[in-house]
Amino acid sequence: MSFRLAVCAEMVYGDLPLIERVNRIHQQGFEIELWDTRGRDIAALAATGARFSSMSGYFGGSLIDSDNADEVLSSAEKLIPVALELGVERMVVHPAELGEGGRAVRPVHRSSGQMWLTGLRTLERLALLGEKHGVTFALENLNTILDHPGIPLARAKDTLALVAAVDHPNVRMMLDLYHAQIGEGNLIELVRTARPWIGEIQVADVPGRFEPGTGEINYSAVATALKEAAYTGVIGLEAGASRGDTVEAGDAALTAFRAAFNS
Repeated sequence: MSFRLAVCAEMVYGDLPLIERVNRIHQQGFEIELWDTRGRDIAALAATGARFSSMSGYFGGSLIDSDNADEVLSSAEKLIPVALELGVERMVVHPAELGEGGRAVRPVHRSSGQMWLTGLRTLERLALLGEKHGVTFALENLNTILDHPGIPLARAKDTLALVAAVDHPNVRMMLDLYHAQIGEGNLIELVRTARPWIGEIQVADVPGRFEPGTGEINYSAVATALKEAAYTGVIGLEAGASRGDTVEAGDAALTAFRAAFNS
């Protein structure tokens, strides 16, 4: 049993233009994760022949705010043609709108039942949109301690509860273990519990957000738990290279990532 491994092209090989990063990652046998595709040369990305596992699935609005939820749907619909052109499998959304540096556009530090219900209804609408166009929306958990303060319902237990409540094949969880470690821990039990709802998994070590083996997370044990749970989906490296942005540093990070999950 082996996993499908992907690498976020936004976070490694920073010395190279994006298309060259995608080509280098693809040539090493990895799939590609992307962030915002607006303003990107989509035809050139498609021409690389790479397999794209995920991309950002919206660029405005908030799932949990009734005043802005429609904007999530409208922005997602505008991005669907890009996803289809690239063959992207999952379009990533978050509980609320992220701005510069991943900060909350409208910070809120306490969640409410109304937010939860609005988030549920918005995800249900995304499920129908995804079903119509053949794409899956993946709700990503975030940590609010370090990287994303002011995002309500962002913890893994909250995003899992929302996805499970929607209970639709076109809405799944983007389980980010870096964020979960900072905010919650207990990663092995988390992957076991979340297994039926996982669309994709993202990894980085803590602290630093670098490749596996540079911090405190025992990713070999996590990999074993995922194999025992019969998970054969995508695991994406959403991490920087600990040695910097050079080609050599990126190559080393990808080698460490592969070793952690395909040993």
